[in-house]
Parts: sequence; structure tokens; C-alpha cells
Amino acid sequence: MDNPFQIITDTFTPQYRVNLSIQRLDGSIMLTLSNEQGVVVKRMISAAQRNDPQRLKRLVQSIQFGIAIEQGHSAMEILAVMTDGDSHKLLQRPPTRALPLSVRL
Repeated sequence: MDNPFQIITDTFTPQYRVNLSIQRLDGSIMLTLSNEQGVVVKRMISAAQRNDPQRLKRLVQSIQFGIAIEQGHSAMEILAVMTDGDSHKLLQRPPTRALPLSVRL
């Protein structure tokens, strides 16, 4: 398996500053992503998540999609990117301005 720290760092830079710090003796680490406005995400990552390639991939995607939702991307945009398989695209483009769900037909 590739270095999980490098995978996390490569995924979120250059959009964010990535800080990984050891939190507990069990090997848990704290991931902090920040930008010019401040902290965007703080997430605890267990040793089990970090050392399992599939769990690490799901964790990274979860963080990416959480950021996308906070940025205002629509559910349709997120689903389209999920099926496309390239979640980097979502964080690199501005959200579309969609009509509220109650107005859509």
C-alpha cells in the first residue's frame, strides 16, 4: 500500500494546507485542512482507517463530499462526480446555483 499520509496530502493540496498530527497512543491522527479563511475540516483518523486502503479511500471521499456540500454544490453535482469517479473535479469548480428543491419539477 502507498503511504497513507502521502495519499491524504496529495489529495487535498494545493487547495488546502494539510496538517496531520498524532493524537493518541493507539495511532489515531488528526487531519486539519485549512485555507486563507481558516480551518475548513478537522477529522480524526483511526489507525484502522489509515491502514486499510478501502477505508482510507472512503474517508477521503467523505471529506471531499462534505466540503463540496459546505461549498454549496448540489446533490446532483455530487452524484455526477461520484459516478464519474473523479472527486477532485468537484473541489476545483464553483458550485452551480440551483433552484430550491421545492421549486424544481
